[in-house]
Amino acid sequence: MRSLIDIADLSVEEIDALIAKAEDIIANPDKYAEKCHGRKLATLFYEPSTRTRLSFESAMLELGGSVIGFSEAQSSSAAKGESVADTARVISCFADIIAMRHPKEGAPLVAAMNASIPVINAGDGGHNHPTQTLTDLLTIKREKGRLDHMTVGCCGDLKFGRTVHSLLGAMSRYEGVDFVLISPEELKVPEHVRTDILKARSVAYRETESLQEAMPDLDVLYMTRVQRERFISEADYVRLKDTYILTPDKLTTAKPDLSILHPLPRVNEISVAIDSDPRACYFRQVLNGKFIRMALILMLLEVE
Repeated sequence: MRSLIDIADLSVEEIDALIAKAEDIIANPDKYAEKCHGRKLATLFYEPSTRTRLSFESAMLELGGSVIGFSEAQSSSAAKGESVADTARVISCFADIIAMRHPKEGAPLVAAMNASIPVINAGDGGHNHPTQTLTDLLTIKREKGRLDHMTVGCCGDLKFGRTVHSLLGAMSRYEGVDFVLISPEELKVPEHVRTDILKARSVAYRETESLQEAMPDLDVLYMTRVQRERFISEADYVRLKDTYILTPDKLTTAKPDLSILHPLPRVNEISVAIDSDPRACYFRQVLNGKFIRMALILMLLEVE
């Protein structure tokens, strides 16, 4: 039995296999319609989520399985003080696999150490969000036909953005990927990401505060929102929240086959005027999230 807590838990070969499985699910949905018949997914969501929770639930339902769980801590025994470890042991009696989101970094790891069923980290604080990264990788692969030899721009909140940290960790393992890190000084990539991922793997990267300057070089632009919930100071959030707003005029120097990704929710960092641009991939990205989670559930439940 294995769990998925960090994208680094998966080898490049396993990531490629999951992407291939997801693409087969897209091509042959009927083949997978009853693969998880009789199996139950428990969604333990201690903080709000729309896409991730519903994506996991629809993934399991489309595999013929069923779903139990809760969508806020207040509707669980956590409100009475039950520990994550005890909750994991209890849910193991009822379900076959757990998807867990928690505001505390490391909580899904604690769950995995105590559960007798696989646990998928569906986001823990500012730390990790491996299934979002798998979603991003599947999207880039489907849009570009490859995951190597390209320039990826990450723009916005690179300090608290767990999706960015995971994406850097995953894509830096593919050959010939260069990064352009676009953020204000206060929201730069943390030193540990720079040291442990980029420098440790000798990845080519540069940092800039100018989206305009970076735009002509990019094959992929990964936009992120400035996350109010990660700020201690409301004043700092207000000052930085509108630093980068992607509008059609900012795409005049972009490549015609640029792929624009966003983990969503969007606040105002991408103008709705861009939604109709064929380069906007973020709603296709949401759909890809369901397919990659279907592939992951099959892998962790060892369903052939």
